[in-house]
Amino acid sequence: MLTPEQHRELLAALGPLDAQYDPLERMLREPFHSPGYHTTLKGGFTHPTRSALSYAVALLDAGEPWRRERACHILDRVIALQDQDPQSRTYGLWSWFMEEPLEKMSPPDWNWADFNGAQLLQVALDHHDRLPADLAQRLDESILHACRSIQRRDVGPGYTNIAIMGTYVTYVAAERYDVPDLLAYAQMRLQRFYDYTLEQDGFVEFNSPTYTVVALRLLSLMRMHIKDPWAQQMLAELHEIGWRDVARRFHPPTNQWAGPHSRCYATLLQPGTLAFIQRACHGAVDFFPQGEPPPSIESARLALACPERYRPAFATLDGPRDEVQVFLRGRALARVLDAGHDKPVIGTTHLEEAFALGSANRMGFWNQHRPLVAYWGARQHPQALQARFLHDFYDYCSAQVFCVQSGGCVLAGVNFATDYGDTHVNLDKVRDATIRARDLRLRFEFQNMPASWQSGPWQLGQVAHLDLGGAQMDLLVPYAALGDWPARAEAGREGNNAFLDVVLYQGEERAINFAEIREGGIILGVSLRAQGTSDPKMEIRCEVVGDHLRATWPLPEAALSLEMYVKPGPVAWLHSLAPA
Repeated sequence: MLTPEQHRELLAALGPLDAQYDPLERMLREPFHSPGYHTTLKGGFTHPTRSALSYAVALLDAGEPWRRERACHILDRVIALQDQDPQSRTYGLWSWFMEEPLEKMSPPDWNWADFNGAQLLQVALDHHDRLPADLAQRLDESILHACRSIQRRDVGPGYTNIAIMGTYVTYVAAERYDVPDLLAYAQMRLQRFYDYTLEQDGFVEFNSPTYTVVALRLLSLMRMHIKDPWAQQMLAELHEIGWRDVARRFHPPTNQWAGPHSRCYATLLQPGTLAFIQRACHGAVDFFPQGEPPPSIESARLALACPERYRPAFATLDGPRDEVQVFLRGRALARVLDAGHDKPVIGTTHLEEAFALGSANRMGFWNQHRPLVAYWGARQHPQALQARFLHDFYDYCSAQVFCVQSGGCVLAGVNFATDYGDTHVNLDKVRDATIRARDLRLRFEFQNMPASWQSGPWQLGQVAHLDLGGAQMDLLVPYAALGDWPARAEAGREGNNAFLDVVLYQGEERAINFAEIREGGIILGVSLRAQGTSDPKMEIRCEVVGDHLRATWPLPEAALSLEMYVKPGPVAWLHSLAPA
């Protein structure tokens, strides 16, 4: 039963969704949006299966008879969209949108068995007896179809959020429906994920404002819904690891989650994520002093509880500190980039009152990666810098970045893989080292900047001195090349975001064969500091020696040095020189 306060919040969250309900299709109708892959749709309005099921759960939670009836209509509609043929390649799946059947997707997303299966389980656990008998039976069958799809796919422990989600769905369903072989599978899967996470000392989808929250949500549900006492100790430890890593990089002066981020959909933290942390801290923080947290359709069904020892980290920053963590090592490296060598993926984060700056020693520029990201400003108006590499103004995965960091200073290099992804890390691999392009550029994207902000002079080879209010940033690109095309600097603005770009190619669309480029890469330096503090001189020296590009930046405490291949090549080859 919901408390009166929980019921009020749920109704407030349901209001906008009620307005989107399409009674003809018995699903929510939303403007099309996507991350740019899996779907071939381009625009218009769609009816997403996942949104429909989460709405149905909330309708049932709210309790009113008319909402129960609407939820039944939705469940009846969406269950019918599942592929329930065990002989089918997409058995157990749903498409993203009613408008795009599974066979039209590019390719189908196997995660939808996990995501939708988890929502259907909420109905089975809490509202099964409120459904008509025939619908309840089809609900049970649909959940088991999703479980068998999950089992057939058998995602490994490195795919953090799906590894946990599939374990949740199969474990809880196996216990509920008394399916011994499914239970044995779920137990194996939990043990495997637990062992792997302890080996890595954290989640492989590391420091993710999106998927660490998903993992913590699911671990909370697992601790509530899994009956097996054998599982509970492992779940408690995994829950502890998740909150530990969130607390390590939270920056209270800006209320931002400092980088680097393995997977992130919005560089500035969304209100819903702050509300999630606030609810879990049980009064230790108040991120919304001018009002209530945004209402959530699921908060009442989550028993969130950040361990008490970590709660102070979300309220105050005790003083400047550095967090250095090996995120990926050993077996995890093969899934992320390469199986050819064992250099770890290491994150460095510097936090102090005026700013937070994070970098990864090696990573790509997938649109979900944040290998170099900074935050500054006030809690109510935080600002951010995100480094991106763009191919025709979309994030280009095959651009690889390597960073070394000391405090508020980062020295980084960018070069290009000939055998990696274009818009996605593995769905659209570059073929024959060749892409077609009309524009290639490195972008320093300054987010949430006031309309009056001006960057000042921006030229390659010259230090740009940027006044950020409470912080000062110096930015230098001493080296930039791509074949015979002349590199140049360009500044721009779009809405609240300002850009400082390094343009490597711009012109008519043409084929660019990276295997034929003898010299291509970028060296950059970023220095962040509080206003009024001493300025570390940006004297970055670069030299090309054979096929290596070397850069050094002497600093008072220690020199930063970086070496990388100046010629594009296979991704594993490029990463063999990554700083470790």
